Amino acid sequence: MSNCDLCVVRNRAICASLDAKELEALNAIGRTRTITPGESLIWEGEDSVLVANVIEGVLKLSTNTEDGREQIVGVVYPSDFIGRPFGGTSGHGVTALTDAKVCVFSRRDFDAFAREHPELEHKLLERTLGELDRTRRWMLLLGRKSASEKMASFLIEMAERLNGSGCRIDFDKPNQRHLTLPFSRQQIADVLGLTIETVSRQFTRLRNEGVIDLPSRRDVTILDYDALVAEAG
Repeated sequence: MSNCDLCVVRNRAICASLDAKELEALNAIGRTRTITPGESLIWEGEDSVLVANVIEGVLKLSTNTEDGREQIVGVVYPSDFIGRPFGGTSGHGVTALTDAKVCVFSRRDFDAFAREHPELEHKLLERTLGELDRTRRWMLLLGRKSASEKMASFLIEMAERLNGSGCRIDFDKPNQRHLTLPFSRQQIADVLGLTIETVSRQFTRLRNEGVIDLPSRRDVTILDYDALVAEAG
């Protein structure tokens, strides 16, 4: 039995379009790698030498400003694809926020495989267009939304993307969600373009209004998902 047969994101990742024989060939050029929080997989500005599927965990995409500050420009979740196929340099670094497991491929080997399997190239195109749509929504969030709308949108995004891994839904309370956030308060502030004080105030306000509960610094219980959606505008 191959690693692909046991993969928990098999039906959601880009390799979902491949048949058993093609999966066997793909498995032969890949390897599973476990990374710990803070460990980097790809470095900004370096040649694109590997690509990967995320199996477990959450990783950040980040870039550094001229004065050395880090800016988080994206987040990847289980079943997401990372790296830059077909050459070029990496426009951002990729670093684990949580314990993570990824299926890693040499970029050259993956490129050759993709060229021989149009279904995989089609999946890559679909993922690229989906990422472009998310980027446009994020531009709207950063450029036009208020602090309260940003925070609500961020929590909704977390609930949707972490569903099945870091997000739990009680069947007897379908309007509630239980999240374990992979971010610190400072990282949330960096992602949303806010100060850490504003992030803390928004968390406190949402808790006081009964929309969320905060069992710990990283745990969030969404008590009223519909109200949070309305808050996001």
